[in-house]
Amino acid sequence: MVNSTLVATLYVNPTVGNDTDAGSRVAPTRSITRALKTITTPTIIQLAAGTYSDKNGEIFPLVIPTGVMVLGNEATKGQGILIAGSGEHQSPSFGVQNITLILLDDAQLMGVTVTNFAVKGTGVWIESTAPTLANNTFTNCGREGVFVSGTAKPAILDNLFVQNSQGGLVMARNSKGEVLRNVLQKNALGMAISDFAAPLIANNKLSENRTAIALSRDACPVLRNNIIEKNTQGGLLVNGNAAPDLGSPQDPAGNIFRDNGEFDLQNASSVKLLSAGNQLNPARVKGLFELIAANYDSPQSSSISTSFPDMTGHWAAAFVEVLFNRKLMSGLPDGSFAPVAPITRAQYAAAIAKAFQLQNTNQVRNFTDVKPDFWAASAIRSAAGMGFISGFPDGTFRPAQNLTKIQALVSLVNGLRLSGGNPNVLLMYGDRAQIPSYATNAIATATQKLLVVNYPQTQQLEPLRDITRAEVAALIYQALVAIGKEKAIASPYIVQPDPDIPGFTDLVGHWAEAFIPALASMNLTKGFLDGSYQPDKLMTRAQYAAIVAMAFNPTPKRPAPDFTDIPKDFWAYKAIQIAASSGFVGGFNDRTFRPNQNVQRLQVIVSLVNGLGLTGGSLDTLVRYSDQDSIPDYARTAIATATQQKIVVNYPDIKQLSPTSPATRGEVAAMVYQALVAIGRISGINSPYIVSL
Repeated sequence: MVNSTLVATLYVNPTVGNDTDAGSRVAPTRSITRALKTITTPTIIQLAAGTYSDKNGEIFPLVIPTGVMVLGNEATKGQGILIAGSGEHQSPSFGVQNITLILLDDAQLMGVTVTNFAVKGTGVWIESTAPTLANNTFTNCGREGVFVSGTAKPAILDNLFVQNSQGGLVMARNSKGEVLRNVLQKNALGMAISDFAAPLIANNKLSENRTAIALSRDACPVLRNNIIEKNTQGGLLVNGNAAPDLGSPQDPAGNIFRDNGEFDLQNASSVKLLSAGNQLNPARVKGLFELIAANYDSPQSSSISTSFPDMTGHWAAAFVEVLFNRKLMSGLPDGSFAPVAPITRAQYAAAIAKAFQLQNTNQVRNFTDVKPDFWAASAIRSAAGMGFISGFPDGTFRPAQNLTKIQALVSLVNGLRLSGGNPNVLLMYGDRAQIPSYATNAIATATQKLLVVNYPQTQQLEPLRDITRAEVAALIYQALVAIGKEKAIASPYIVQPDPDIPGFTDLVGHWAEAFIPALASMNLTKGFLDGSYQPDKLMTRAQYAAIVAMAFNPTPKRPAPDFTDIPKDFWAYKAIQIAASSGFVGGFNDRTFRPNQNVQRLQVIVSLVNGLGLTGGSLDTLVRYSDQDSIPDYARTAIATATQQKIVVNYPDIKQLSPTSPATRGEVAAMVYQALVAIGRISGINSPYIVSL
């Protein structure tokens, strides 16, 4: 049945909109607040890029009514579309709260960034309603990104929770709902589940938090196929009478715990908990736990009913079984599947021809080594015609040659005509240097389209080795999911691209590649329209003032001077006023600012120390610089302080300060990042070019 309900769309643009306008595409309102006053449900409120705060007329908390969708850009998880503010709300359960957004039943929040800087601020409040939150970023909230309470049953899908002061996601009272495929990173607590809350928590990645998941009181969430790694204190902490569902012999949980600080699982309660089919280190389990079937190769697949005796408990069993039932792949004559056996080019062509029925777009030549009566001749011709495979320059196809993993991935990307790869996503692979240059874009695309399946370590691509039959089954299945022909299968071995990596095309292999994406993910620096960052381009004083104002949002310490060469319509006028009034930058004796003059490395370092009010450096630290004699007297204390605070970044020679050299965009980004580390705003990055004592 066709739904004939008309959905109105209101457009909001905080930069060019006007709250006296009607909210059309050509005449958008300026604030979400204004749009909410004029809506009739169902309605889509389409947000343009920009910051939605009290400065553009927002009145917080924003209450999103039933049937209303607030839509930004889901593809970027709301990068550049920031809703930032706080207002008091009287909660029936928790009293007065400081909140940015409240979502009512069937409201939807999609593709925005939410920040609440208030000390006890919450980004989104959900109480006894059932909204949907998908592909958003919740960051820098004073307390937590999302708070769920009452009898709420939200769908919280594919979001990024990063650097929230107390928690990414908190669920309390009798709330339930689904928490799926989210990334929770660098929060004090990734998730806190309390009272009688019982959500499904599945396929999430929790890393670099203090504690990944903390349970208290009578919470009883179901945990399935989550990756819980590199959390500084621990993975799962169970207090009170909490009783998480961590799997059973008939339903293994499939959670992966690794590289956590003090513990993977700690049961601080007096009740024994069962853990079935989770990947963890028993030495890092504390308290009363009974580990059951912890050595399954694939906890998620071990419960799959399989048609092949050699696929029982195999990590790829679910993929293989579906393809076999669809008659898209078959076993061997002896009844086995031979999951670890290599696959030949002819066998691969046969699988491709069955799995994909696409229009032939390529003119196919006759391969000299494929006779018409060859068993796979028709399949080879079909796969080649669809664009999945091709021959060699000498006219051969080489059907008996084993296929490599890189060839399979490139084949699927080309055949399905997928695009949109961001080369920076390849940074997640520890063996990325083995990826041939011709394949980098294809592998980036395959990664972002969730085609890549790596077993046993998701960060090891192993591109040049022969691909196995099980791996081919998994890749083909993921390709079918990508084009909407199959439903997704939960597996911890499907590579999930890092959402923190922006789309800069010129950073792979650059010495500053770790600093720049991290700043960009917090909207503290931007690239160019062509997708590049140009890290080696020199930075002007105006550009530096802009990044300082954006990164530190400093409070004024003095009146902002009126520089004679900065008119009020200059693009960086406001940023220069902010940076100057807060002590980060100053002008010259003739009352000019000289915005287009290149900023020196020395000026950047002194600016950061003075603007942040840092102290404590000893002049003795300057001996580590081979060119210390070129440091002016007025700057020596500031340089020593910056060195003490690990703000100075020197490339390529860590001993060469080069104080009077103009600073590049990469150098400024690295030192601004280190300054944020010094004041405790973000976590440190390992780099051989950070000067340390």
